[in-house]
Amino acid sequence: MSAELLTADLKGKPDSMNALANQLARRDPFTALPSLVDDEPAGILLLGLGASRYACEVAASRMRRSGLGATAEYASAAHTLPPGPDTLVVAVAVGGGLRELCTSLDRYVERSAIIVLTDDPDSPVARYADILVPVMAGEDRSGLTCGGHLHALALLLLLGHQLGAPPAGASSDVSLSLRRAANATSGLLERAPQWLPPVAEALESPDGVHFVAPLERLCSAQQAALVCRRGPVLPAHAAETGEWSHTDRYLAAISDYRAVLYPGSHYDARLAEQLTQLRGAFVCVGGGVEGAEYTVRYPGDTDADVRLLTEPVVGELLAAHWWWRRR
Repeated sequence: MSAELLTADLKGKPDSMNALANQLARRDPFTALPSLVDDEPAGILLLGLGASRYACEVAASRMRRSGLGATAEYASAAHTLPPGPDTLVVAVAVGGGLRELCTSLDRYVERSAIIVLTDDPDSPVARYADILVPVMAGEDRSGLTCGGHLHALALLLLLGHQLGAPPAGASSDVSLSLRRAANATSGLLERAPQWLPPVAEALESPDGVHFVAPLERLCSAQQAALVCRRGPVLPAHAAETGEWSHTDRYLAAISDYRAVLYPGSHYDARLAEQLTQLRGAFVCVGGGVEGAEYTVRYPGDTDADVRLLTEPVVGELLAAHWWWRRR
């Protein structure tokens, strides 16, 4: 892993997103689903670890809001939903965790329908699949699975649509949302020399950096924190906006607390007020909140799906920036 490889991966994101959009427009990877699940499954289990699990959690939350019985679980969990014909299992093999996924899938093979998302058809986890879905993330040169996380998330949103969960954004077409997000990502990459240095400076702290997002997009904060920890090896943490006042606020009282806030929660203003009172600082991505040191905007940042598919790159670019500086 290196800053150079991470930067190269991020520059390739718009092209890979457009390639996935083109593929989804031509062919639905879940066309075999009705032959495996006759009616709405009683339970939908999404399995993953790390970046994969973050995507699973947001997708499962969306499905539950539509009345679907979806659960996101650690692939390493000792106990999950019971196997049976009414349980649909979705395993996301992006960024490691193959041993844990295989161990978990052993409980479900030939007892429940299994979908596997992976870019490696020769992976041990692929042999469990009734439906094998390529993630199409391209080469992961940095080893930080930035593209894999994003593509898995888009595919899980598409699966949710197929199962009856409506989109949160303006379009019901995931491929169109991907194209809009690719355009927004390209703009953020092109304008990075203007916004990235001042944002990074505002977030400098010996106590690390925090990423805060509403539950509906918590994976954006989790992914950003993970890349900062794995790449430049910085202390980095993720928090849910509403919960922040009951958990991370106490860290802000005893540290030089700096945060990236992904707006959209009913509790944005409360966080901003409390953090300012504690002499912390924050920047906003994709919308303005009073008190922010800096605000990063991009086309489409008022659309929920475009936000979800675009905003992770801001945290990833920050990780690359800090990694370069540590060389």
